Parts: sequence; C-alpha cells; structure tokens
Amino acid sequence: MNNQEQVKKKVFSLIGLATRARKTVSGEFSTEKAVKSFAAELVIVAEDASDNTKKLFTDKCSFYEVPCFIYGTKEELGHAMGKEMRASLAVTDTGFAQALCKLLDETQN
Repeated sequence: MNNQEQVKKKVFSLIGLATRARKTVSGEFSTEKAVKSFAAELVIVAEDASDNTKKLFTDKCSFYEVPCFIYGTKEELGHAMGKEMRASLAVTDTGFAQALCKLLDETQN
C-alpha cells in the first residue's frame, strides 16, 4: 500500500469517527446551513458532484472563510459516513477539522 492510499484510508476513517461522534452534517442543504451558521469548520465536496454543487460550496466557503476540499467520490464519502452516497459534508468539530485539513493538504501536494 503506497502513501497516497494510506492517507486516503486515514481521511475516510476520520470522517467515520467524526460521524459517529455526531460532528458531521451531510447533504447539500445541511452542509450549506452549517456553513452559513458558522458551525462548519471544514467542508468536503465529492469529486463527482455536479459543477453547480462544487461552485456553490467553493464560493460559500471562501465567503465564510471555511476550508473546502474537493475529495473522494460520492460513494466513498457516503460509505465513510455509513450512509448512502453523499455529495457534500461539513465537519463541525475543530479537532477533527484540523486533523482532516492536515491530511487533505498532504493529498493536494
């Protein structure tokens, strides 16, 4: 298993932990609401989400100064959360968000 695969596994494991700790919200409406209410510490949008969804969240997150990453597929994000396919999710806990940001920054480079 190469480094990229290990990081991907860690990212999805952290999303799963955050979900079980009830520190995530998912779905377009809930994620947008979390960003607007300053509850979101981090937003992750699926790579295979629609262009409109990606644009909506990148614009909203830059306006509200929330880190936003386009990462994984809808299926992978949903599976990590133990749910159906998810195009977007917001992490509402600072600790989980910082850990995920660190890992996601690694994947971007």
